[in-house]
Amino acid sequence: MIQTYEHLRQALVGAHPTLPGRLRQIAEYALAHPDDMALETIAVLSERSEVSPSGMVRFARALGFSGFTEMQKSFREGLLHHMPDYRARIHAARSASSSEQGTPRLQSFVEAGIASLQHLGESESILQLNAAVDLLVASERIHVAAQRRSFPVASYLAYALGHLGRPAHLLDGVGGMFGEQGRNLQERDVLLAISFPPYAQEVVALVEDVASRGIVVIALTDSPVSPIHAAAKVAFEVLELEVAGFRSLSASMCLALGLVVSLGERLEQVR
Repeated sequence: MIQTYEHLRQALVGAHPTLPGRLRQIAEYALAHPDDMALETIAVLSERSEVSPSGMVRFARALGFSGFTEMQKSFREGLLHHMPDYRARIHAARSASSSEQGTPRLQSFVEAGIASLQHLGESESILQLNAAVDLLVASERIHVAAQRRSFPVASYLAYALGHLGRPAHLLDGVGGMFGEQGRNLQERDVLLAISFPPYAQEVVALVEDVASRGIVVIALTDSPVSPIHAAAKVAFEVLELEVAGFRSLSASMCLALGLVVSLGERLEQVR
């Protein structure tokens, strides 16, 4: 019987590969939006996850709960004991912004950015920085890959790493050459891959190919069921809260900056 949010999260990750398509879709939504699962009605969740309310009930029962209400209690336990009240603040900001048609939503985006950064500061990403830095220090060359919404993070990383005197290459896929650029990675290189929903298939394919050749992958993504998570030696799970269908890159850029500065400090120590 699932009794805590942590047990629930582990159950979601473990069950994900074996769940039917629609239930797997709910699992992915639940891992990406645990605050919604804790606070919203079944009708709202069904609309946002694009699965029927009866599907939500089947999902809860597949995890061993008697129904949706019992499952939601576990998500609320996570909200109360593992996350501070900034999630509730974001929920309130979303509700307010949805009723203010035609007015600026800047404050809602500011609140979402603050919440995302606070979550980053309390997540395991801080502990993983040293492991990622170890891999980057030992690498011969660093390659950075992302597409679409995640591309600004990759562009910044390539720029900043270059200023540390480390060979850093941005895989931009110009001219449809993403795969060809990926084939230039060698055994002692490291790939920094960034991808968030809906996950750029070019990046997913690149990560799978590179990992199959024994090359180290460091991933910046959103969830343990992300398609680039399993192949990564180190995987950062970054929560970017959504407002009105839009997500900023506040936490992702902060993590990128922290990674670069941590690497720079380590390089100073070994010189």
